[in-house]
Amino acid sequence: MNATPTLAYVTPATPPAWKRWLVCSPLARIVIFMALFLVLNRSAAALVHLLMQGMAKTPMTSALTYLAVAMLPAIVTYLFLTLVVERRKPAELALRRWPDVFRGLLAGGLLFSTVVGVLWLLGSYHVVGFNPHADWLPPLLVAGIGAGITEEILFRGVLFRVVEEGLGTWAALLISALFFGFAHAANPGATVWSSTAIAIEAGLLFGLLYHATRSLLLCMGLHAAWNFCQGTVYGIPVSGLKADGWLVSTRTGPDWLSGGVFGAEASVVALTLCLLCSAALLAVALRRHSLVPPFWRRR
Repeated sequence: MNATPTLAYVTPATPPAWKRWLVCSPLARIVIFMALFLVLNRSAAALVHLLMQGMAKTPMTSALTYLAVAMLPAIVTYLFLTLVVERRKPAELALRRWPDVFRGLLAGGLLFSTVVGVLWLLGSYHVVGFNPHADWLPPLLVAGIGAGITEEILFRGVLFRVVEEGLGTWAALLISALFFGFAHAANPGATVWSSTAIAIEAGLLFGLLYHATRSLLLCMGLHAAWNFCQGTVYGIPVSGLKADGWLVSTRTGPDWLSGGVFGAEASVVALTLCLLCSAALLAVALRRHSLVPPFWRRR
């Protein structure tokens, strides 16, 4: 079977060999993206540092800084990769697919609410108060919008998509999931287990969601809603980062159930529910015969 039509881009055969290898090949495009992203990231960080000298550091200024030094460079670099290097319009971000954002937000909110509901039924999640004055805007900008856009561009838009073109879907799932999981290894309270859990529950889920829909916007929406609901709605640490939630909550029980100080993402409940969703997406891919083989097995 020829699965290449499911790919957004395939290295063309017509350019000179040097251009195919140094510009158009999967490895070259990943290197080009990362090099430009790091340049823009460091430049933006230096500019923000210069502009904010003498200003007090607040949650809002920290949030805006994150958007300036991470999210905006990621967007600009991805547009450069697709429009200039790959010479195509990024259909995975097409304006006609904006409803995918809202579908993703709904799916992410429902999925994490289900995680919390199961933890509550098992006697692990407890609401001890309500905080109507929770500072919700900075977490929305950072953990929600910022992380949802930035991380989905990096790990699904670039790493998963480009590796899939070269090494196939299975390798892309494994590589992008491992990088995504262990990118959280330096977070507060992180352990080998928490990084592995994120790799399995989120890395595989988002990779399969992108594969099945070819929509980065859907992945961004789900990612943003998952993070925002986790921290600001339910008061649970987001990947180890302290949350100021509308619901003041505690979790009890063994770490494998509650997730411990890292948060519910390290819970076997989140792992199980996300694996079930991943299995459903994989079943869709198998039914469609859309799994992409490595380039050496494609015609």
